[in-house]
Amino acid sequence: MSTHTGTIPVVAVPSAPSLPSRKSTSPAPAPAVRTAPATSTAPASPTAPAADGSAAETAPRRRDPLLIAVRLSPLLGLAASIAMVVWGLDTGVLRSLVNLQAFIDSLGAWGPVAFLVVSAASVVFPIVPGGLLVIAGPVLFGPVEGTLYNYVAVCAGSMMNFAIGRHVGLDLIERMFGVRTVEKFLGWTRSAHFTRAFATAIALPVAPDDLLCYIAGTTRVRWRTYALIILLCKPWALIAYGLGVSALLLRFLPW
Repeated sequence: MSTHTGTIPVVAVPSAPSLPSRKSTSPAPAPAVRTAPATSTAPASPTAPAADGSAAETAPRRRDPLLIAVRLSPLLGLAASIAMVVWGLDTGVLRSLVNLQAFIDSLGAWGPVAFLVVSAASVVFPIVPGGLLVIAGPVLFGPVEGTLYNYVAVCAGSMMNFAIGRHVGLDLIERMFGVRTVEKFLGWTRSAHFTRAFATAIALPVAPDDLLCYIAGTTRVRWRTYALIILLCKPWALIAYGLGVSALLLRFLPW
């Protein structure tokens, strides 16, 4: 009896502490694992898309200042032209063709120089609508001399457009004219007959010559080929548009 009673407490003593040790270790890591991801991932998930969404919303709202200047410059040039017309009517310069040509003659060499500079600059950057200057050339300086000035100024500006397109690329052209407008005419450059189509467009007075000259600079057209197209095809458009419209203008104006 004594031996059996001695062994019973020996077996029961180690079994009793083993049970609470398992109960104490199992619930301890459970709340630690659950609370850690809840606090770390919950605030991080909404902040990431908020930053991306704000960047995506603010990026399209930024407007290119160069594109705004290109779009506003014709309006400013037109306003300046209207102001000059009002000034000419008030001073009597535009009262008759004789008074206008007398005023141009009084400027001496500065008259043709100023006309050449403004006309060439309007081809590169639309300060004044180019059509107005092409018409004004024969009116101000006569049919022969005015057409010659138009030819020199437009050819010089077209050469500058080609040089800008060749050395700068499409980035500046798309900023000036807009991506959609440039994409409409880029299909011509992928054609095998681009040189013929470009020469035909330059000879016609209805094509956007300034933009086409910029785009031609981004192609593989050589300088020699481009210069020949401009020098040989530009006079026809200037004669058809400049002389034709100016003749009609002088015919119907009460001068």
